[in-house]
Amino acid sequence: MKKNLTLRALTEGAVFVALAQILSYLKLFRLPQGGSITVAMLPIFLYCARWGFGPGILASFVYSVLQLLLDGAYAWGWQSILGDYIVAYTALGLAGLFHKQKNGFFVGIVVGCLARLLIHYVVGATVWGEYMPETFFGMTMHSPWFYSLLYNGSYMLIDMLVCLLVGALLWKPLGKYIRGEDLQK
Repeated sequence: MKKNLTLRALTEGAVFVALAQILSYLKLFRLPQGGSITVAMLPIFLYCARWGFGPGILASFVYSVLQLLLDGAYAWGWQSILGDYIVAYTALGLAGLFHKQKNGFFVGIVVGCLARLLIHYVVGATVWGEYMPETFFGMTMHSPWFYSLLYNGSYMLIDMLVCLLVGALLWKPLGKYIRGEDLQK
């Protein structure tokens, strides 16, 4: 039985990562220096809620590599490659820590998105800070930390809300599947 579950977890992981990658090409909005609004993280969160932290972090890591290699990476050095791609997208797997809790799916989305935002925020201020424009959103920029928060927060918070909304719409018809209740039998 355990062997069948392992094979099923790997197979579902491949499907969910592929779906996330496909959805990442359907951008609702794209910022000029990287970052976009999509629903691409949702399959990763669904997988994390279903299988938990270990498989979720692995799927998130695979997704991070695909994002780096296939999504036209906005990376100017190893710090950006590691921070903006490998670490930031792998952090989505933290959602799996909450898979057994009531409302863990939704808590996981919030934690995963906030972890990714935090990583993009630090990388944005430390690596990308020198490229800060004089004005952004009609405000004069004086601090790379404030600029990074505005820039990365502008798409990450909307991404989180989109994932929460679509996840809530899927919860009623697919809740048992998302919680992995079909795996218990």
